[in-house]
Amino acid sequence: MIDISDCDEWLSLKARASAAPTLRSAFADDPQRAERYSRAAAGLYVDFSKNRIDDAILSRLIALARRAGFEEARASLFAGAKINATEQRAVLHVALRDLAGRGYRTGAEDASGLAAAERRRIEAFCAQVHSGAATGFGGAPLDTVVNIGIGGSDLGPQMATDALKSYWLKGRRALFVSNVDGRHLADALESCDPGRTLFIIASKTFSTEETMTNAKSARAWFLQNGGSPRDIAKHFVALSTNGRAVTEFGIPPACMFRFWDWVGGRYSLWSAVGLSVALQIGYPNFEKLLAGAEAMDVHFREAPLEENLPALLALVGVWNRNFLGVAAHAVLPYDQRLARLPAYLQQLDMESNGKSRRVDGTPVKWATGPVIFGEPGTNGQHAFYQLIHQGTDVISADLVAAARVENELGEHHRILLANFIAQGEALMRGRTEAEARAELAAAGRSPADIGRIAPHMVFSGDRPTTSIVMERLSPETLGALIALYEHKIFCQGVVWGVNSFDQFGVELGKSLAKPILAEIAPPGASAPAASGHDASTRRLIDRINALRRRQTDSPSEGP
Repeated sequence: MIDISDCDEWLSLKARASAAPTLRSAFADDPQRAERYSRAAAGLYVDFSKNRIDDAILSRLIALARRAGFEEARASLFAGAKINATEQRAVLHVALRDLAGRGYRTGAEDASGLAAAERRRIEAFCAQVHSGAATGFGGAPLDTVVNIGIGGSDLGPQMATDALKSYWLKGRRALFVSNVDGRHLADALESCDPGRTLFIIASKTFSTEETMTNAKSARAWFLQNGGSPRDIAKHFVALSTNGRAVTEFGIPPACMFRFWDWVGGRYSLWSAVGLSVALQIGYPNFEKLLAGAEAMDVHFREAPLEENLPALLALVGVWNRNFLGVAAHAVLPYDQRLARLPAYLQQLDMESNGKSRRVDGTPVKWATGPVIFGEPGTNGQHAFYQLIHQGTDVISADLVAAARVENELGEHHRILLANFIAQGEALMRGRTEAEARAELAAAGRSPADIGRIAPHMVFSGDRPTTSIVMERLSPETLGALIALYEHKIFCQGVVWGVNSFDQFGVELGKSLAKPILAEIAPPGASAPAASGHDASTRRLIDRINALRRRQTDSPSEGP
């Protein structure tokens, strides 16, 4: 592999960083700046003009992407090549939303055909549930879904279901359980009628510890509350690739929906993992979600780099991360329905590009994925925006909003949109001390007060933001938005030379938890002293066991 940091394109960008334009001057000098640094595709309008770029920087970033092999990597992805090199797998989530029949393949496998066949099964299953033909053990309709998964099989469907609340079918609800903390499952089951509940167990291998622990407890609850083993087929479905384990659990093959090794967990929303979404919003709307993502796929596949939205956002992110030293990125949806979008993108981005080794196994010598966090506006404005505006670290941000909502409530949405626009402007402009003094003087403050307060009102500005606007939040625009981020993250992985599709970093902690589990005592019991660990780990295990030996439920008892 080439050392991208030794390339002329990288070195020229590095030299340019210290002279990057200030945003106030850039807008003052170029009345057409916003128009030149905005693009539209698949129902999304994206304005990245409030980033410290100019034509020379952007052209060098595009040249850097070409030097890194972006166009070849993009072609390999769509061709079904095994670009997940460590696991020797193709990466073909685009095939899951191939509604136009472009015919994605990997080797001899017809990925598009397999995905289409499974979509027909999902559609038929939804029709059975929605028509009332599929009933519980007492003959009642199945109107409650409990989706049990973790990671992509939880974050994706939960985010999409919440986002598309305007499209929920009347009388239906969906609950999501992921945490192995038993209270998560117990809280969900409190409101469930076992005779009307459908459990979706989402685990590719059907061996994920957290998911299977919750699944077994859900099955036990079901059997203890009126269900029988023969009723499991009516109330449990599996989303998996492991037919044997599914059958051993008690779920018949007819109640198992498949996905394949070319579908990564954090890209699985578009597969059978989206069953809970389809059941809640109806299969036709689920297919519209796929269509929105497909529209962004077409744009990403066909648009040249200079016009390619995912690629341009990726390159702006590379500029901020590698040349301006921006280590954190906020996702700020000005839409309460998108409250789970930051959490979803945390996994999508940080699990994909949180890597310190390149594809060839050599150490990375440059910064890779940023820290991703976020909260809906305007909540975040009253929480962490203070640090974004005036903190010592520069943080970039994406601000996301829909111009319209159904049934606008008074002035709420206009106020929300005003804040969405104002925050981008404030982060770009900042406030000089002279402006602060003038504002205080206009408010009638004394010279002493002005001298005391004005320095604290100074904002440096030049905080990079990108604004993403859609007409309204719909299945199509949500699909396009998610696909935009998927492809952006892939592009950045190409530039950084990392494999964006494995996640070995999550495995060490899991493997260490297994022997520790045997050393943690059941409530009220004794356990052998921990051994084979560092002193801190041993002491934590012993301390927890000592606390668990106490036979009390009093929450007020001290340590």
